[in-house]
Amino acid sequence: MTIESIPVESTLSDVGNLGGTTKVNRADYLLGLLSLRGELPSELGRLQERRDRAFSLVHDRAIPTTRDEEWRFTDLSDLLRLQFQTRLPSEIGFPQLEDFLLPESTNSRLVFVDGVFAPALSAVDDLPDGVLVGNLVAGAELVPALPAYLANQPGGDEVFTALNTASFTDGAIAWVPKNSVVEAPIHLLFVSTTEALSHPRCLVVAQAGSCVTLIEEYVSLSEGRYFTNSVTEIYVEENAEVRHTRVQRDSVSAFHIGKTAVSQARDSRYTCTAVSLGAKLARHHLEIYQTGEQTDTTLNGLTLVDGDRVGDTHSLIALSQPYGTANQVNKTVVRDRAHAVFNGKVWVPKAAQMTNAAQLSRNLLLSPKARVDTKPQLEITADNVKCAHGATVSQLEDDEVFYLQSRGIPADQARKLLTYAFAIDVIDRISVSSLRDTLTRLIRVQTS
Repeated sequence: MTIESIPVESTLSDVGNLGGTTKVNRADYLLGLLSLRGELPSELGRLQERRDRAFSLVHDRAIPTTRDEEWRFTDLSDLLRLQFQTRLPSEIGFPQLEDFLLPESTNSRLVFVDGVFAPALSAVDDLPDGVLVGNLVAGAELVPALPAYLANQPGGDEVFTALNTASFTDGAIAWVPKNSVVEAPIHLLFVSTTEALSHPRCLVVAQAGSCVTLIEEYVSLSEGRYFTNSVTEIYVEENAEVRHTRVQRDSVSAFHIGKTAVSQARDSRYTCTAVSLGAKLARHHLEIYQTGEQTDTTLNGLTLVDGDRVGDTHSLIALSQPYGTANQVNKTVVRDRAHAVFNGKVWVPKAAQMTNAAQLSRNLLLSPKARVDTKPQLEITADNVKCAHGATVSQLEDDEVFYLQSRGIPADQARKLLTYAFAIDVIDRISVSSLRDTLTRLIRVQTS
């Protein structure tokens, strides 16, 4: 097998003395990332077999190229120009996190710094009885069923998901027992401070009849070129509800590849609002598996990219049982020479009769060289369903700008206002008011 080789400029402290300009093929580069993994703590020893399997998968793979169908619009060559090494997490305090803390989550917050759990910055007091929110290492003994959930979702063979499974040494766990309602949102805050590689891992289990709001947020305290490779697994059991907001606002020089895999049982409800504002290259895989009847899924997405950045969303909604519903709206705002990608699949097999699914991709191009590739897909073999999809790619409408001008608003301000209105529709669907206000301010800046 021939593997493409590309020139690699080592811009960080080298691993394996790869400094200078050299040739590293995509398989060797992936092995280099794999070599940085730490030992699995003894508390998580029950997962060693699963971790070893993921290691074997990655060992025989390579970084994807644009010749791979799932990556044909997203070029990872810039990532291969960086070399990483393991680093100790930076010492930071509350003053540095002030802009990221949420008043609603004062006592339901987990903080990870450069991939390492920071207990001094976390607080999990006043949670309902039986609710476990903490790091995996500390919580492993409290959850005997952990191996039945962690790294057990479909899609684990995808190369970056397997890399995370083979490499993570800790993570976040939120365990909500039967019929429990967690009023305060659980805030999982992942902070990057150095030019390093991290593999954040999250496990959320909402047992039957429970309800929880989850905020998963990735932020940066520097403008460094780091790589975050995250995986979040969510299990929504019978008649449970999970309201999930995922915010990515990494450094504009960083690389972020994330995976969210969700399993929904009968009568469950899952809502995800995913907002991507940062990173030089950001890609989010969102996979929903409806495993029970009468499940309900709502997905909202917003990506803003400018400069020469890339924002990529890949989603899969698998409605494998009858009477399921799914509604997805994904929006992108693209300016300068930036590139946005949306590939959304809705799969309705023969068993999924009486399902109702709708998918809409809306894309706003603000510059002549801005680019978007959108590919909504329906794969239906059931014959008694109601499914629809659509995609729009456009610039601002001249008549809309003219209408605002006729009301005394200057043309430039009118364009900013219309762009803001296009984007803020997704932000308004976030239920946590302080986060919604913060993102509203950021959207206002980025659309001005």
